[in-house]
Amino acid sequence: MGVFNDLKGRVVKDILIMCSDGLIGIKEAIQAAFPKTIQQRCIVHMIRNSVRFVYYKDLKIFCNDLKTIYTAKNEKLGFEQSQKVKEKWKDKYPTSLRNWEDNWDAICPFFSYSEPFRKIMYTTNTIESLSSFRKYTKTKSVFPSDESLMKCLYLATQNITKKWTTRYGNWDMILSELSIMFNGRI
Repeated sequence: MGVFNDLKGRVVKDILIMCSDGLIGIKEAIQAAFPKTIQQRCIVHMIRNSVRFVYYKDLKIFCNDLKTIYTAKNEKLGFEQSQKVKEKWKDKYPTSLRNWEDNWDAICPFFSYSEPFRKIMYTTNTIESLSSFRKYTKTKSVFPSDESLMKCLYLATQNITKKWTTRYGNWDMILSELSIMFNGRI
């Protein structure tokens, strides 16, 4: 809640869509601070949570079955696919799809977006790419000074953030879609 209040203090007036993982309390916090925000669950996190205990030999088939859920054309078909996948795997992995059922209300908005929009909305991995700082610092056991560490992290940030400024395909179409979905809020 503190983060959202800080954003409001920095003159953020509205958040249209929030894609997040299953952090406890985030749904309530965003609803309190920005009540018009659409909550979207990160599909990549949903997949990760589902395959956590799936045997490696079943992983490819299981992931292909999960893909039928989040690539469905609409919410009804997505729900039907989730039931089919649950039925198929219920004996071997009875709890793997519980996360999908428990969070269906936060997955549903995903189905109202167009295909190009879904490609940029299905994950929070852009933000999580900051965790790759470890890649740049783990090879050095000790930095000679705080300044050398700061320089290393600065250069790592330059590499990581290159992806953040790349243009998404079909952005004009996505912007039009957003303008229609959020009439008067853009």
